[in-house]
Amino acid sequence: MMGERRVMQEALFYGFSLERHVPDDHLLRKIDRFVDLSELRTYLGPFYSEIGRPSIDPELMMRMLIVGYCFGIRSERRLCAEVHLNLAYRWFCRLGLDGGVPDHSTFSKNRHGRFRESDLFRKLFETVVARCIKERIVGGEAFGVDASVIVADANRRRGVAKVEDLDPALSRAVAEYLSVLDDAAFGAATPKEPTSISPTDPAARYTAASDTPAFFAYSNNYLVDLKNAVIMDVEATTAVRQAEVGAAKTMIDRTAEQFDLTPSRLVGDAGYGSAEMVAWLVDERQIEPHVKLMDKSERSDGTFSRSDFVYDAEANVYVCPGGKELKKYHRNFSTPRDGATKSGTLLYFARKHACDACALKPKCCPNIPARKVPRSIHEAARDKARAIAKTEAYAVSRRERKKVEMLFAHLKRILGLGKLRLRGPSGAKDEFLLAATAQNLRKLAKLITFPEPNFAT
Repeated sequence: MMGERRVMQEALFYGFSLERHVPDDHLLRKIDRFVDLSELRTYLGPFYSEIGRPSIDPELMMRMLIVGYCFGIRSERRLCAEVHLNLAYRWFCRLGLDGGVPDHSTFSKNRHGRFRESDLFRKLFETVVARCIKERIVGGEAFGVDASVIVADANRRRGVAKVEDLDPALSRAVAEYLSVLDDAAFGAATPKEPTSISPTDPAARYTAASDTPAFFAYSNNYLVDLKNAVIMDVEATTAVRQAEVGAAKTMIDRTAEQFDLTPSRLVGDAGYGSAEMVAWLVDERQIEPHVKLMDKSERSDGTFSRSDFVYDAEANVYVCPGGKELKKYHRNFSTPRDGATKSGTLLYFARKHACDACALKPKCCPNIPARKVPRSIHEAARDKARAIAKTEAYAVSRRERKKVEMLFAHLKRILGLGKLRLRGPSGAKDEFLLAATAQNLRKLAKLITFPEPNFAT
């Protein structure tokens, strides 16, 4: 029969436990095992004053930020409200039922102050990566690198034409940009001047994706271990390819220094296939470049391409399909690279009389007196990359590269980081580090199951 709600006198005392009200399969319960903030106070000690009233517990703020980025809550106002109401969030933040939630302004004060000065978010990220290595979900053999454009908090319709038009007193982001103009990650990555500079976040680059209006953005760079798609390092740069390539080098070096891990192969798209990058991988880091080369040597007009010419390394000459030798041009350049052009290219020329008498001239150089073949000073490393591209391991690497792209899709669609909330290079760096930390914690929660209870007596 139909039940009836009966109004009863409320009990005077209640027995309530947050521990019993957080399900075993809740994400926060799964990741709580891997959040170790025991060294936080020691690490931040030099950035706090020894006098004055006690501050908000930094561990509480860090746990709240982890909650926010794990669940896509990036507004401090909303985060404080959610932690106040949600029992699971209170349990994770060690607040109990009656613990006070800090004001949202506290986050801004600490983010722009001691957290940023101490590089605390980098420390937190590296602590989680170290835990991933300890749990053996990092292979260390194959790394993937890629970058994704993240929209900045800047109006795309408002911009100035020159750096001189910026007012350093206007905002923190402007002052910070002016201080990093010589930094390769933001100001010095390319000599090309941007077409428009945002007066609110000038470090954001004015860029455009295919078939979309231009907008201001940053690049989020990931270095990913391909065994289980663990993010090994993250770097914020301006949204230009040169800065992204520089970030890849920075991340590889930093991972080797911090965790003593250097991959045997690096997987990337054609943006990382420049001659300089491939040579850096092969010659300086002994890493196999599983990348698509930037190569414009193949011709589509029916004439011979550079691949039709055979290079004789011992004689340092090219041999054309007609059997004639092309020798290096010996003009004295004002560069110390053995006659190379400023772009790092060596030129090999055939003799005009040999080309005039050759029956293959219509298919080789119909519009010029003699054929010339360019060769990069890094061509040996490029040849190694070409050889790798013909192997089965390269085909496997191309498939595994999708793991990096899936991380960016997860970042934007699940964690909601399609647009930044913080401004300036430091703001982008903070957001990218926290988001990558959340992704690695979620990865740990997914791959490392709870230990089975031991009922033995």
